[in-house]
Formats: sequence, structure tokens, C-alpha cells
Amino acid sequence: MTKDEIIEMADKADEEADKVLNMKGEYHPNWHQVRDEIFAKLVAEREREACAAICDELHKARVGKDNYFAFAANAIRELRAKQ
Repeated sequence: MTKDEIIEMADKADEEADKVLNMKGEYHPNWHQVRDEIFAKLVAEREREACAAICDELHKARVGKDNYFAFAANAIRELRAKQ
């Protein structure tokens, strides 16, 4: 991830925390915790997708030989549904 992508996710987490707590611009004792949890989920999602994309590329390079990389890509993406 680039520095800009991390900043983008942090900004999105800020916005989402405001929405969750319905307290934009106002102090809320749980705001930092909520924001940090959202940020962690965004980072994890981005990392899972990056790993799955690598598996997709490996699968394309091995077309017709096996489906292990396609299976791995799908399994990685399914992790999101379990969390």
C-alpha cells in the first residue's frame, strides 16, 4: 500500500466513524475506537484483495494446468464474509 492509499483509508474511516456515531464535529468518547476498528477493517480488506489479485495473476499464467490459484483467490475473498 502506498502512503496515499493509507491516508485515503484513514479519511474514509474518519467519515464512517462520524456516520456510525452520528456526531460529526462533536466529541464522542468512543470515536477513536470506532474509527480505529473501521480503519483496521479497511486495511485488512485491501490486503486480502491484493493477495487474491496475485493468485488471479498466477492462475492466468497457468491456464489449463490446475485451479489451485483460482481456488486460493476465492478462498481469500471469502474471508471477508466470515468476519
